[in-house]
Amino acid sequence: MDRLLRVEVVTAERRVLQERAESVILPAANGYLGVLPGHAPLIAGLSVGVLQFGGYHAEKRRVAVSGGFAEVADDRVTVLADTAELAEEIDVERARRAAERAERRLRERQAHVDHHRAEMALRRAINRIKAAGGRM
Repeated sequence: MDRLLRVEVVTAERRVLQERAESVILPAANGYLGVLPGHAPLIAGLSVGVLQFGGYHAEKRRVAVSGGFAEVADDRVTVLADTAELAEEIDVERARRAAERAERRLRERQAHVDHHRAEMALRRAINRIKAAGGRM
């Protein structure tokens, strides 16, 4: 690895990650975005998705991200995420229970249920399971 990116992921509560990597894949609002050293500066909105980082041809480490912004400049990738969890920190069983609960709320279609909130909870739970390498 001759040239590396400095990757930092932070939330309002904590610094989730500060590493060096050959490549980063971001869950941008309009689709996944790959970043290599020398990338043009940019700012991108983030969606619910899995941020991946590591060696260019190697298996990547993963971070479940939901919303926020990413800035790329001077071989540095800074992610300000609404929420972020390293794959190894994710409690997959808890995420599965959250997904089941959100699916049940969506299926029941009761008037007092905020359907948008339930859909977002389901997306975040599925994303956390995927980031941890689990299956639905």
